[in-house]
Amino acid sequence: MKGRGSQNNPKNRFLTNEYAVEDSFLEFCYKEGENPDSNKTEVVEVFPKTMLNKVTSPDVGMAYSVNPYQGCEHGCIYCYARTTHEYWGYSAGLDFERKIMVKPDGHKILIQELSRKSYKPDLVMLSGNTDCYQPIEKKLGLTRKLLEVFLELNHPVGIITKNSLILKDLDILDELNRRNLLRITLSITSLKEETRRVLEPRTSSVVNKLHTLKVLSDLKIPVNVNIAPIVPWINDYEIPELIKTVAQLGAKSVVYILVRLNGPIGPMFENWLQSHYPDRKEKVLNAIRECREGKLGSSVFGERMKGNGTRAEYIDRMFKLYKTRFLPKSHSIKLNYDDFKPISKGQLNLF
Repeated sequence: MKGRGSQNNPKNRFLTNEYAVEDSFLEFCYKEGENPDSNKTEVVEVFPKTMLNKVTSPDVGMAYSVNPYQGCEHGCIYCYARTTHEYWGYSAGLDFERKIMVKPDGHKILIQELSRKSYKPDLVMLSGNTDCYQPIEKKLGLTRKLLEVFLELNHPVGIITKNSLILKDLDILDELNRRNLLRITLSITSLKEETRRVLEPRTSSVVNKLHTLKVLSDLKIPVNVNIAPIVPWINDYEIPELIKTVAQLGAKSVVYILVRLNGPIGPMFENWLQSHYPDRKEKVLNAIRECREGKLGSSVFGERMKGNGTRAEYIDRMFKLYKTRFLPKSHSIKLNYDDFKPISKGQLNLF
């Protein structure tokens, strides 16, 4: 299915009475020239009571995450967030890419939460789950509204994205950076466009990602590059060239995450390998299992991001070697929490 990472909708683990259309039936319809399954993206408005999600994981450097969108049209086959779509009654497969829940009032809720007397400023990350700059952002601008709230309150904010659409908000980003309120992480998985196209079909092209890094760096906006995920036999050999390239383009730091395929993502990834890399399918799966104690995924804090075992240690040593060579002075950004100014109860009525 063109432009999609997953090619099916696996059964939702939480719906015991779910009726599933068999893949064989869909395949038959396609062969007969019929289209029983629309490939269009559906936007569903939702109205949550809260926008701040408390993050308790010790593996990530954030206190809260904010997600203006649930589901992601980028369609990255490996995405750990796919499983969260099941909590909404959808599938982690095509539903995750085609049924995008949007929060139009998210900025109003956020400003109320940040202005509570009991709230103490801490790092809030946009895209803790799904990408805040996925394609629908171009039309709805929900991420921009959230950034305006952070700017209004002088509150630090982090952004994780793999889309060059972030450049449309350069004016706000520049001002946030001037006030030392901004941390950006740009995800770049491969330097090969053919790999990017099948691994994460609706993200920005490699050329546009590198251009985005250069533009942000030229504006003195510090960017951390996340090489994620590292998939053995798919992109692990690119680590040296990736670090060298992003360092030359101005990245201030670089990190990596080893692929982990929890729950239904594992079988979907296996199907994806069969479609795109049948010649190395078993090599890839066995290498992942070698890093995950015989499994494809892991939820254990402390090891889920890097894995363990000989192969995982080799990847880690290679990464550190080339990071030391090309980014020896990389450092984390210290943000400004001193100038935070919440809105008073009376002022909230203005919003």
